[in-house]
Amino acid sequence: MTETATNPARPEVFRETVAAEAFGVLEQPLTPWEKAWNTGALRKGLLLVALALAWQMYARALNNPLLVPTFTATLAALWEGVAAGPLLTRAAFSIKVLLMGYGAGIAIAALLTALAVGSRIGTDLLETLTAMFNPLPAIALLPLALLWFGLGNPSIIFVLVHSVLWAVALNTHSGFTSVSRTLRMVGQNCGLSGLRYVLLILIPAAFPSILTGLKIGWAFAWRTLIAAELVFGVSSGSGGLGWFIYENKNQLEIPSVFAGLLSVILIGLVVENLVFRNIESRTIRRWGMQS
Repeated sequence: MTETATNPARPEVFRETVAAEAFGVLEQPLTPWEKAWNTGALRKGLLLVALALAWQMYARALNNPLLVPTFTATLAALWEGVAAGPLLTRAAFSIKVLLMGYGAGIAIAALLTALAVGSRIGTDLLETLTAMFNPLPAIALLPLALLWFGLGNPSIIFVLVHSVLWAVALNTHSGFTSVSRTLRMVGQNCGLSGLRYVLLILIPAAFPSILTGLKIGWAFAWRTLIAAELVFGVSSGSGGLGWFIYENKNQLEIPSVFAGLLSVILIGLVVENLVFRNIESRTIRRWGMQS
């Protein structure tokens, strides 16, 4: 067979260039409503407004202020407590105690995690202590705290440390153990060791798990603090937001009770959306660990 028969010549193909306008609109700009809807803060704000409206309608339909006051009555009590009442002082007291217990819990969790990362005995110790104490509710330790430390902040800080410690230690240790072997070898090949190896390799790689532990620890500590202050309100007649709620319940000031509960919710939302969300955007999302 000849070369022409086996490899026939292909005919020349000529295509005309088509203007871009002929294809129509490839990318349509977003409308103002679509741009607004893509904003997470707006969507969450609309959800909060919907919940407030549902609360208002249910309270009006129930028509029993001793059970559920209206949302507007709760806002009025909240404003009164902030403007002329002790609400801000009680909230500041609660946050101060919470930060003390939260910081102490993080410090002890860091020590336990360092022992667990550095040795097998440390890992066994952390796993054993976690299996023993993590299922134990922090508020269940309050009677012992009262016996050991008496009435006052040390007892509350003790139960706060318990509520924070295990969540932070577990998530931090899980994050460290999930760091890939390749990344560990890269750090070692770069001559990193000791504290520099932990700060530059382990912590950035494990930071999503660490931040999750910090969030869980904060939530546990916040609800434990309010429950503990309710008990201390009975015992010592003092405290923060928990005592504010208990005191107004005894006086049948139900709108003020709901105002105290709303304050707890608002503080939680502020911490979640301003503190942890900013930390997440400046670290995890910037590093490409989360979309």
